[in-house]
Amino acid sequence: MRYISSATMRWPFFHLLFWLAVQPVLASGTISFTDVTKAAGITFVNQSSKEKKYIVESMGGGAAFFDFDNDGKLDIYLTNSYSVDEAKANKPRPPAALYRNLGNGKFEDVAKQAGVSDPGWAMGVSVADYDNDGWDDLFVTCFGHCKLYRNLGKGKFADVSDKAGFTHRSFFTGAAWGDYDRDGKLDLYVSGYVDFKLEVLPEFGKGQTCRYRNLEVQCGPRGLPGASDVLYHNNGDGTFTDVTKKAGVEDKNAYYGLGVKWTDFDDDGWPDIFVANDATPNYAYRNNHDGTFTEMGFMVGLAVDENGQEQGCMGVTIGDYDRDGRLDLVVTNFAEQYNTFYRKGADGTFTDVTTSTKTANTSLPFVGWGTRLFDYDNDGWLDLFVVNGHVYPQIEGAFPGAEYPQRKLFYRNLRNGTFAETATELGTALMQRRVSRGAAIGDYDEDGDLDIIVNEIDGAPMLLRNDGGDKAGNWISLKLQGTKANRNAVGARVTLKAGGLTQVQEVYAGDSYLAHSDWRLHFGLGSAKTVEEIEIKWMGGKISKKTRLENNQFLIIAEP
Repeated sequence: MRYISSATMRWPFFHLLFWLAVQPVLASGTISFTDVTKAAGITFVNQSSKEKKYIVESMGGGAAFFDFDNDGKLDIYLTNSYSVDEAKANKPRPPAALYRNLGNGKFEDVAKQAGVSDPGWAMGVSVADYDNDGWDDLFVTCFGHCKLYRNLGKGKFADVSDKAGFTHRSFFTGAAWGDYDRDGKLDLYVSGYVDFKLEVLPEFGKGQTCRYRNLEVQCGPRGLPGASDVLYHNNGDGTFTDVTKKAGVEDKNAYYGLGVKWTDFDDDGWPDIFVANDATPNYAYRNNHDGTFTEMGFMVGLAVDENGQEQGCMGVTIGDYDRDGRLDLVVTNFAEQYNTFYRKGADGTFTDVTTSTKTANTSLPFVGWGTRLFDYDNDGWLDLFVVNGHVYPQIEGAFPGAEYPQRKLFYRNLRNGTFAETATELGTALMQRRVSRGAAIGDYDEDGDLDIIVNEIDGAPMLLRNDGGDKAGNWISLKLQGTKANRNAVGARVTLKAGGLTQVQEVYAGDSYLAHSDWRLHFGLGSAKTVEEIEIKWMGGKISKKTRLENNQFLIIAEP
């Protein structure tokens, strides 16, 4: 059932007419997301235990859009899962996939040739050119030993994990790159989830934290010890140093870390860290400019929801949904806990405004994972996409409304601080019940609207092509390249003015849930014919501007 904004229903009639008049020429019903996975030649299957008796079997499914071979076309990387029984029997792991974009709507899997098909018991993926050599490298989080693949060019990667210093063994999930000391080299934050050991397995369904609605289910995360996060400093010589304790981000409480984002919370030009913690309060680390951080989650309003309750937080996305020039934050959560909208105020603190955005009720039945604020219809306003899927196969049909595979959610921005859930209007693919995990966004077919790749556990992924978004409004796409700053320009902030609307975006390396999206910043422009001004604040403090740019083009902008 479609959710209708009660605020819209209260408007006087002439206000409603005005609202309709300013909508894009094409309504959302003329845009659809088409599942083109098979047509694109993608045959990957994410494999795990059907019963999901252990928490480590439920969490994987990373996805990335990135151009690994520098041919200008977005490629796809997908991590695969595994099972406890297979691991204990030392059976071969299902392979990961690296799909090369052939440029004609088709992809070919080159993971084995590239040397990235077996990263281990993989969870998530984050991309960055950590050595600033012009080739994007690949970091894969794992249960066990994470992998850093250095891109050698010519379609080949080398496993440099041990040499680089990534020797920790744990249950790692999220990962994000950011230059916290602004030295031009990207550092890495990796979140730890639970302290899970194959040698000492929790007993399925036994104990209070191993039951859900009186059903026997996997244990955790509550009841299991947490795993600590790690901050790695980039030494600039191909190696990294664990500076977690020195930097003050040692996760003393051993919370259950999942999604991670670097973002400049306080607008001081230094990147801060947000960690979405499952069943425990979230972390918000403020950068002290001296190599250390101060945890501010409760002080800035991001630790818990408006009722003071911790939630089962998984995915993270950041964007200025209300176009007030301040970057807001959305976190996806467990069933019966709404996905939380945190609006940033003028004083730099965040407020839970989920109820007022009209998104709370629709998300309650779902377990949310990958998510992204992005402008699917190019009207200049950010919409919200969320993928879902439960963790307990045992709930399917066990009580009214109980679903293990779940449909996706799509919220259209109504430009008045509220959203309408419109997945039913965007094609049948979004309504298919799947067990989704990671989701990444990017314009893989170069047509001017944003597409989606979703890694679905227990089955095939979904490559969702945006059909019609390019015709609904004008757009411009910007790829930034650092010179003194890191080459990926991670942490740079762009302010764009067009058609009387000001938009703000940052460059991120790692987002959503266990995912990495296209580097390019995509701005919908609506009916605006030109971009009046673009201002770029580069990491390190430089500011550059461009004016009077034509719309409907891809631009590469280098740091001056």
